[in-house]
Amino acid sequence: MAEFVIAIDGPAGSGKSSVSKEVARRLGFGYLDTGAGYRALALHGLNNPGQEIQQLFDSFDYAISLDPDHPAVMVGDEDVTAEIRTERIASAVSQIAKLPEVRKFQLEDARALISACNMPGIVVEGRDITTVVAPDAQLRILLTASEAVRLARRGLENSESAENLKARDASDSKVVEFMIAAEGVYLVDTTDLDFESSVAEVLRLVEVVKHG
Repeated sequence: MAEFVIAIDGPAGSGKSSVSKEVARRLGFGYLDTGAGYRALALHGLNNPGQEIQQLFDSFDYAISLDPDHPAVMVGDEDVTAEIRTERIASAVSQIAKLPEVRKFQLEDARALISACNMPGIVVEGRDITTVVAPDAQLRILLTASEAVRLARRGLENSESAENLKARDASDSKVVEFMIAAEGVYLVDTTDLDFESSVAEVLRLVEVVKHG
């Protein structure tokens, strides 16, 4: 199991995925995007419309690489890394992600992946990571940014995708609190930070936690 866990929460467009991957690269850590599991399950559900939720779980042959340079996602023998990032899946994932049984299934999967990581540390990012998935992580961070900045970063200011992002925020906020840092969680607001500054701030917090 990884000796040092960095848990990073945050809404879509906050920069958590790109920042988390780069932090993992620089530290020689593993990288886990927990949202990929939800997306892969959503894709599996769309491809198997007749299956009940437990049947979907039982038939879900899912694997994800913890290599930040090659975070491939497989369902069975199919590489779905690109497909789970499509608008089709983005539109479907919020519906499946709010189901309690799905959240429990994904929680257990994420914790198993963290435990199986054989690297010195791992950066785990997604939603409710700091409070539910890895509340005992050595470093817990809420990475956020204003809605306007998050939309601009994704080039979504005036598109259907913008409405999907806002809908995901609204839906997810009913299930998890991801815009307010819990006790013991560092807040990193990237609204006025560029990518390099955001990475540097996370690395600074790693040093703070390690050395005080």
